[in-house]
Amino acid sequence: MKLTVENVSKRYGNGVQALRDFSLELGPGVLGLLGPNGAGKSTLMSILATITLPSAGRVLWDDGKTSVDTAAHPNVLRNVLGFLPQDFGVYPNLSALEYLEYLAAIKGIDGKTAKSRIEELLTLVNLQSAKTRKLGGYSGGMRQRVGIAQALLNDPKLLIVDEPTAGLDPEERVRFRNLLSELSHDRIVILSTHIVSDVELTADRIALVAAGQLITCQSPDQLLNSLDGRVWECVVPPDMLAQFKSHHACSGMVRRQDGVHVRVVSDEKPWHNAESEPAVLEDAYLHWVNAPVEVAA
Repeated sequence: MKLTVENVSKRYGNGVQALRDFSLELGPGVLGLLGPNGAGKSTLMSILATITLPSAGRVLWDDGKTSVDTAAHPNVLRNVLGFLPQDFGVYPNLSALEYLEYLAAIKGIDGKTAKSRIEELLTLVNLQSAKTRKLGGYSGGMRQRVGIAQALLNDPKLLIVDEPTAGLDPEERVRFRNLLSELSHDRIVILSTHIVSDVELTADRIALVAAGQLITCQSPDQLLNSLDGRVWECVVPPDMLAQFKSHHACSGMVRRQDGVHVRVVSDEKPWHNAESEPAVLEDAYLHWVNAPVEVAA
């Protein structure tokens, strides 16, 4: 089972270039697609979900038996696809149970299978006690959980979730991350987000995206190792902070009595009192997303 993105670009009619020559190959596991807002993540998700056609390049789905171009044969992929888009809409006058039954029928899932699958998913997303309430009365987090359930209805081989933890409280976010990890052993899961902590504990690989281009795709450990000896913490006087920030990539700041404690990504010691610190994923994200695209491998 493999999903291959080959030199995909997307230019919209208004002239916006959302993706540029994007290539990536995926197998079973969790890929964290990480980048700032406007990086092109949602456009890529839309193309992978066969909703939008690329302006150039192609996406290939290989189920181990045949390999197809998803633009030419979208239904081959749609039959094994689960998708939770960023802007997920619901029918406010339907209950969660009715809504999932409706979508199961659209997906061609037979009634007996659908009934048992829906009950399983409602338990999985912690909505059993609210399954007969109208969706119009749900909170944002509860609606998002319904969205997660609908994406899993057909037990997909390719699961794409775009900003899935929006509106979820901390406990629900942990629950969802654990769910993705459990699902990933026999399917491809793509988690698109701009929140570093959402991918830190779940992704096997992290693809960093900026300005519509793939900057790098590495395991979390590889990303951290790439910053070995390049992360520092120093104390900067408040009146010199603005000047310091203009010359250094700062990934964190805390004001204390002795000055501003600044976390810095730098090839060289950035300040006379700077001390080396172990890298965290936010440091790697800051470094790679702000690096010139041409230097990334």
